[in-house]
Amino acid sequence: MRVFVTGATGWVGNVVVDDFLGAGHQVLGLSRSKEKAASLAAKGATVLQATLDDLDQLAAAAGDADAVVHLAFNHDFSKYAENSEQDRRAIMAMGNALAGTDKPMLVTTGLAMLAPGRIATEADTPPLNDPNYVRKSEAAAAALAARGVRVGAVRRATTVHGIGDPAFMAMLARLARATGVSGYIGDGAGRWPAVHVSDAGRLYRLVLDAGVPLSAYHAVAEEGVAFRDIAEAIGRALGLPVQSRPPEHFGALAGFVGTNAPVSSTRTRELTGWTPTGPTLLADLTEKTYFAPSA
Repeated sequence: MRVFVTGATGWVGNVVVDDFLGAGHQVLGLSRSKEKAASLAAKGATVLQATLDDLDQLAAAAGDADAVVHLAFNHDFSKYAENSEQDRRAIMAMGNALAGTDKPMLVTTGLAMLAPGRIATEADTPPLNDPNYVRKSEAAAAALAARGVRVGAVRRATTVHGIGDPAFMAMLARLARATGVSGYIGDGAGRWPAVHVSDAGRLYRLVLDAGVPLSAYHAVAEEGVAFRDIAEAIGRALGLPVQSRPPEHFGALAGFVGTNAPVSSTRTRELTGWTPTGPTLLADLTEKTYFAPSA
């Protein structure tokens, strides 16, 4: 199978590419930079050097592939709405190229705002027409599914962790260093779902192997980790005090930090055979090398 992977050099994308190549598949990976394109080619993948705004190239690559795995997303949360619209356009361009075929496509989205306050399941649907629900990945997927495209969404846990983590844990560490405190909101009892990067990356292939029987899959190893526990782990690692802070302290991250969003992945595991094996989030955060000075 020839798989077109966007975000192929990203945090999770690297694992996805390695997993597909290791299973004997061919990979065409999207890369924005020459340097990252070279590292991707060194793995044995073919490279498309382009961006998410190059819609014609994305469509052509999707049409030539046997399957599409879309992971690329600009995680600058100060431009979340703008980046979500870019994501929607890219999904529609690639998905339209698959219309009339039975080729599968997987898009990627998050879980933090899916069903705040209770345990979310794969049967939950995000408020696609709510202007406050900014991420448009599943709205685009639903529009494509209505046209007969075989599309599913992999909803990733709020934190995808591991050594080298460039995402939420790194952002929180930078904030803690800058402010001198590792903070949480309220009593810090809100829970974040978590998954190790190795487990998250492996799920995409397993979903394709299963034939994409669901519209949504949950890349979640831990249903929910209390945010105060996360803040305390960061505080211990950085030698900083841990305190409850107002939402303003967290800037663009406040909406995520203050959310209580536990998530189940029971159905995903049943249908794909996915069994997470990576370390837990709190175990990872005790590793001395987790928070490098540049994080």
